[in-house]
Amino acid sequence: MTPHSKALALSYFTVLYNILEGAVAIFGASTSGSSALFGFGLDSFIESLSGMVMIWRFWKFAPDEEKEEFERVEHRAERLVAYSFFILGAYIIFDAGSALYWQKAPGPSLIGIGLAIASTIIMPVLFLLKYRLGKSIGSRSLVADSKETLACVLLSVALLLGLGTHYLWGLWWVDSITALVIAYLIVREGIEILKEGASECEQENNSPFD
Repeated sequence: MTPHSKALALSYFTVLYNILEGAVAIFGASTSGSSALFGFGLDSFIESLSGMVMIWRFWKFAPDEEKEEFERVEHRAERLVAYSFFILGAYIIFDAGSALYWQKAPGPSLIGIGLAIASTIIMPVLFLLKYRLGKSIGSRSLVADSKETLACVLLSVALLLGLGTHYLWGLWWVDSITALVIAYLIVREGIEILKEGASECEQENNSPFD
């Protein structure tokens, strides 16, 4: 399998897994009344946007073709991934802030706990595969997408922590606080991606070899 085919396969898996994860989470939320689990499900659908961007990027253009066109598509895909970070971060801030304001406690849910455990096992592997492949083929957008997958790992841990601490000790606010911290990191990562992309463009435009 070529690196281009691997990138497409990983992107398809990312989208399919996040859609399935979101559907299971929404179902679990409807049966348990857990707002945290419902938010996690919506987050999964938002994260699938990044995978869809990667499918578009690698379906449209292979990394071994003309360098100028490759860079143009790469920059566009990288920006779209960064924007999906902002969408994800904004939603988490709104959801966690609302939960804190209204003091909404996440309800106990075996589906939610099982889903969070599954994601903390699967997503780190997916992150490493995408990150290493992105580095090996020089795709900054795939590296950026891998970091969003890493964000999914952190959110899964937050969900597990929130559901677990509420179930064991009644600490309803833990998952909201953790989610706000993660949202900050996600938004900061999106800003860094845009800055790095702008810096790369500036260096290419100022290259003495052009």
